[in-house]
Amino acid sequence: MFYAMALGRRDDVTAPSRVKPGAAMTPDPRLRRKTIALVGLMGVGKSSIGRRLALALDLPFRDADTEVESAAGRTISEIFETFGEQAFREGERKVIGRLMDDGPHVLATGGGAFVNDETRDLIKDRAISIWLKADLDLLVRRIGRKDTRPLIRGKDPLEVLTALAETRYPIYAQADILVETGDTPHHEAVDAILAALKTYLAGAEA
Repeated sequence: MFYAMALGRRDDVTAPSRVKPGAAMTPDPRLRRKTIALVGLMGVGKSSIGRRLALALDLPFRDADTEVESAAGRTISEIFETFGEQAFREGERKVIGRLMDDGPHVLATGGGAFVNDETRDLIKDRAISIWLKADLDLLVRRIGRKDTRPLIRGKDPLEVLTALAETRYPIYAQADILVETGDTPHHEAVDAILAALKTYLAGAEA
């Protein structure tokens, strides 16, 4: 896995140098040849960062959760409540499989998508996967603003995220690229992703 970091506002003398806004060079055509799938825990910014990454690459953006809701005609919360998580994961797998046939795009996946063996194999085969990772305390502050996520409804967000991190991080680690993000503007995360992609592709072609 290739590692990169978009440095947040905290002081960290061991962190790589900060990527300045707009520092990423104009993406070369290699960055647009394959779907780029963002994976990671809820609240890490897969959708918001993904939209900006798609704009920077001049690629379509797809949000797997939105596509699942559109296909089912129900919200994710309603799917969980009516059919359960297993049914949701099966629908998610089918939707992501269909999206992979749509040509290169930036795909924001749900937090549990990459954990599913079949979905993960599909993403690894058809896309470049990027694990977006952030401190759990930051994620708690973000997701605490909404009560729409079925996995944390009525529960302690930190406890849920800690348990999810324990089980999911070893699986997310199978992604092609890791980019650590902090409480930082999204354009800095995008710059870090673009730089990481170029380095990853250069290594793959070497």
